[in-house]
Amino acid sequence: MNSLEILDNDSITAVKLLPRVIEITSQERRMIQDAAVHLQRKYGNYENRDFITHVHQLASYFLPERILHIAADFASDFSIHQYGALVFRGLMDIDQENIGNTPPNWQSADYSKFNIYGFACALIHGALPSKPVQYYSQRKGGGLMHAIIPDEKMRETQTGSGSATDLYVHTEDAFLKHQADFLSFMYIRNEEQVPSTLYSIRSHGAIGENFRPLFERMYKIPKDANLETGMEEEEKLDAVLYGNYELPFMRFDAAEQLFNPSIKQTDDAHSHLTEFWEEARDLIYSGFTPQAGDVILVNNHLCAHGRSAFRAGVRNIDGVEHKCQRRIMLRMMSKVSLMEMRAHTLTEDPFFVIEEHLGKNFENI
Repeated sequence: MNSLEILDNDSITAVKLLPRVIEITSQERRMIQDAAVHLQRKYGNYENRDFITHVHQLASYFLPERILHIAADFASDFSIHQYGALVFRGLMDIDQENIGNTPPNWQSADYSKFNIYGFACALIHGALPSKPVQYYSQRKGGGLMHAIIPDEKMRETQTGSGSATDLYVHTEDAFLKHQADFLSFMYIRNEEQVPSTLYSIRSHGAIGENFRPLFERMYKIPKDANLETGMEEEEKLDAVLYGNYELPFMRFDAAEQLFNPSIKQTDDAHSHLTEFWEEARDLIYSGFTPQAGDVILVNNHLCAHGRSAFRAGVRNIDGVEHKCQRRIMLRMMSKVSLMEMRAHTLTEDPFFVIEEHLGKNFENI
């Protein structure tokens, strides 16, 4: 079950579905940190194949029982009451001194400083029926975990490296047929106090007949901007909603599908997307500002994510701007059915996804 908020709007009482927030106890936090230290000593790195292979058994052994049950229940709940996001508040203590200054971009990040947090994130995914995976489309297979860091050169972009504009809510890798099922975002540093944004397809309640066209495969779902797009790929179409008509899943990227002028959706597709967005944008939740050590777990089929615009390296306190360390967030992704998608993974590595766009694989890998 998720949190419910009672809102008074023009004397009409409404119930709003919200992500569930889990307060981690000091004992639970100590158990998770001790587990991460132990696993680091045994396996060296969270990408160790033996560790990933046995991550479910290790999660069952090391995670606090309450956290294990909450995550497992979350993974199997697709009901009208499931928002699709869990907030674990204070999952880990972050050693800010060891992290040091925030690097200028993700390319220059020292991942050895994030190693212990990678084990903690992987254990959370191990509580789900889901293995951590990496995607070639994500920075040419940039590992199981990605550091998301503001980059001054990309401040205006609709990417995790941007900052000057709101990052529109989106399901991760909407342009892939085999996108991640679950995402975890661990906040290492958020001194600017940037709110996260979440949007759940369940926030609409029952899906009305007016959204039935969103189940049709008539929408362009372009690749990420950092990937080259061939002319033959521009017309690849798919649905925005899929699965059960009453309680559907979602594949949606507002920035690319609605606000990228080069996409040129058909008039019908653009009209349906605009109607959907007019209702969806009023349901976006931005009431949570993550702190260092918080983790947000997301069902990527139910819930889209984004963030508000901010000035990287600046914190506003009572109207006065103060310099601060820029934010750092770690993202990990996992997939449930590796067997089903074996044709889209490396032959020698079932945890490495090589899909390029809507079922097409990268060539010459």
